[in-house]
Amino acid sequence: MVALDATQSGLAASGGVDPQAFVRRREGLSELDLMVRGATCAGCIARIEGGLREDDRVEQARLNLSTGRLALAWRGDPALAADYVRKLGRLGYPATPYEPEREADPNREEEKRLLRAMAVAGFAMMNVMLLSISVWSGGLEMSETMQALMHRISALIVLPAAAFAGQPFFRSALRALRVGHVNMDVPISLAVFLACGLSVWETFIGHGQTYYDAAVMLLFFLLIGRFLDMRLRARAGEAARGLAAMQAATANLLEADGRIRAIPARDVKAGDHLVLAAGDRVPVDARILEGEGALDGSLVTGETAPVTAKPGLDVWSGMLNLDGKLVLEARADRDNSLLAEITRLVEAGEQARSRYVRLADRAARLYVPVVHGLAALTVVGWLLIGGEVRPAIINAIAVLIITCPCALGLAVPAVQVVASGRLYREGVLVKSGDALERLAGADTIVFDKTGTLTEGRPRLVDADGVPDGALEMAARLARTSRHPLSRAIADAAGMGEAAADVKEIPGGGLEAMVAGQRVRFGAARWLGIDAASDPHTEAWLVVGNDAPVRFCFEDRLREDAAEVIAALKARGCQLHLLSGDRAGPVEAVAATLGITDWQAEMQPQDKIARLEALKEAGGTVAMVGDGINDAPALAAAHVSISLASAAEVSQAAADFVLQGDRLAASVVAMDVSRGAKRRVLENFGLAAAYNAIAVPMAVAGLVTPLIAAIAMSASSVLVTLNALRLARGGR
Repeated sequence: MVALDATQSGLAASGGVDPQAFVRRREGLSELDLMVRGATCAGCIARIEGGLREDDRVEQARLNLSTGRLALAWRGDPALAADYVRKLGRLGYPATPYEPEREADPNREEEKRLLRAMAVAGFAMMNVMLLSISVWSGGLEMSETMQALMHRISALIVLPAAAFAGQPFFRSALRALRVGHVNMDVPISLAVFLACGLSVWETFIGHGQTYYDAAVMLLFFLLIGRFLDMRLRARAGEAARGLAAMQAATANLLEADGRIRAIPARDVKAGDHLVLAAGDRVPVDARILEGEGALDGSLVTGETAPVTAKPGLDVWSGMLNLDGKLVLEARADRDNSLLAEITRLVEAGEQARSRYVRLADRAARLYVPVVHGLAALTVVGWLLIGGEVRPAIINAIAVLIITCPCALGLAVPAVQVVASGRLYREGVLVKSGDALERLAGADTIVFDKTGTLTEGRPRLVDADGVPDGALEMAARLARTSRHPLSRAIADAAGMGEAAADVKEIPGGGLEAMVAGQRVRFGAARWLGIDAASDPHTEAWLVVGNDAPVRFCFEDRLREDAAEVIAALKARGCQLHLLSGDRAGPVEAVAATLGITDWQAEMQPQDKIARLEALKEAGGTVAMVGDGINDAPALAAAHVSISLASAAEVSQAAADFVLQGDRLAASVVAMDVSRGAKRRVLENFGLAAAYNAIAVPMAVAGLVTPLIAAIAMSASSVLVTLNALRLARGGR
């Protein structure tokens, strides 16, 4: 009965799903991925990971803040999964088994709450400011009764609005205090409570000097910064969710009696025989047992040319079967296949990136104890010199308000918004605000080849050298096929007649009878031609007994590739070229562009290893790529850039997406990013100078809470105006 109750408790904690069913056994460990809700900051990570590691059996507990994914591994019984889910629930973070193909953005609901809080704070601020202006401008002409009425109306507006809009800060402060920590939300909450409390006192008992406008204005500005931070951080999780969508949901299992049965891809085990039809994705890493055809291998190699599928060839999860029926033998289950590994690599890169500590965070760690200390010393100091309690508290509130981190909080987001807007007009989509700072510091640029420096599609380059009539003959066959080389032939020849009854031989080419002659167009191996090694991709045409005709293809450079490479060199950047393509084409592109450091035939793991080596050598690495196989490297790089024509997964993993087909926008992005970093540092300087002047005045009692609120708002306006210099083309 006890075991049953424990199981039911675990099911309830995990949303009615048995977490043990999702446990994997590997190398003596039980592994489980969980979706954790409610984690919003580095403190949450520490609390979750630290709480789980209190159990000596836990070998790994790592939370990805961007996706909400917790990777958990422990020694012992898989049934412990329910215990760990319950423990997370007791810590205040409900968890369910992680199924990325079914998960939405884990931060979406929190963003909606922030938007609602911001709307309420903004509405209250506008109305209370109208009432406050009436009181200020009325001066001696307004009766005390009317002023009291204005203050009471302000209280009716602000108190419920502040209680609602301040919840993100109040909850954060409360969580920090419960575990014995103090964060930046604690003085914010304290200032709001004191300002509202003292205003209520003044409204109904005291002299009528209220500070409702200061409290609600404070919340409105801070909510803007909190929402921007949440939205930018949430973007990082899109890459893993995009990769999950590429995983096959089902697989066709070939049973011993020859029957074919559809099963969930999650249930495939090593050794199972699978049937892969044309148009299907490979569900797990496997080896071909029967059949021939062509596979889209861009996931692994980045090459535009399809991979010839034949018995004995190892294939990888996520590859697309272009034609022909294949029988496969699974070499791994889905969670241990290449696409799952790429997803983990992307998430590992995002997690490393999410730990990037901004200058604002460093300043905030110093800000909290200093502000609390100053406020307390202000109260004590005024009482020691014989002052009354009321002015001592008012001066302390002025210190809390005037040092409120509005300017500090807006120093980075304001620049991010302005810089992002300018880059959008220049054709660059900025997906991660802190990427502006990271790109500004990049001194090593790593390029992919296919689809990045080149156009990503083969083109016929020797049409002038092809005998008369040969191009049109090849095109008559090619117009019936979707193969990339066939499309290149059809594009070169233009509109025309297509041959009838064309047979497409998987992994070979096209064959048909034209005017009584047997015509074949395809690979040299299929045609029995002994072709020499060449850096170009090639295909051959054989008409009857005539001599074979060679067609040569290449992936052309983008028009502005050479210009971009020269511009980046002029800015002091070291350039590298990493590609999954063959050595010949890669070397040719590198030589044309003047890139001396290049490597070919690289898999996703190889690219990441190279990026790590460059980092260890002291480089700050920016990755520019477009293929699915580039997604892990884009996520692992210090900063990443993708093109609009790239795979959706690569766009999701990148920090910048270049709209259109021109690479020149990447140079603009670097220039604006460097200008944005200067604006951020200037804003920090302005915020520091403001506090150096304003704080002593507040401590000395020369500033009222109302003036403190105005000064605080003025500092926010100042840093915003400084940020707007970027919008006018400044750097």
